[in-house]
Amino acid sequence: MTETREISGQCLCGAVTVTATVTKPIVRACHCDMCRRHTSSMYMSLATDPGSVRFDGPAKSFRSSDWAERGFCETCGSTLWYGTVADGQRHIAAGLFDNAAAAPLKLEFFADQTPEGYALAGEHRRMTAAECEAAFAPEGDR
Repeated sequence: MTETREISGQCLCGAVTVTATVTKPIVRACHCDMCRRHTSSMYMSLATDPGSVRFDGPAKSFRSSDWAERGFCETCGSTLWYGTVADGQRHIAAGLFDNAAAAPLKLEFFADQTPEGYALAGEHRRMTAAECEAAFAPEGDR
């Protein structure tokens, strides 16, 4: 039986707090150029229940492309989310929650762009850049 639970987390300085519910929490990692530049590594997000995420505090966003934005704490700069503008979805940074809400890694995006210096272990889906662009990029940007 799957159980829904509420989770809470915060940025590095604690000025921004986040709450959400999770029913089937999973962690996803993205190795695209923008995520690596934004985080200095891969971006790891936690799947949360749609419409359940609430941020409190000085959260700001930066429009990083025609279809996406990236959220951060105005005080300490912690990464908060990657969001898609068209549907308003926010993919919350897994590091905001203790132990990434105990969620398993299930998916890597842009896996063929992973830097040579690291690789994520375990059995999970790994999507290439071409697969990600086919699945997510607006048709005019492919």
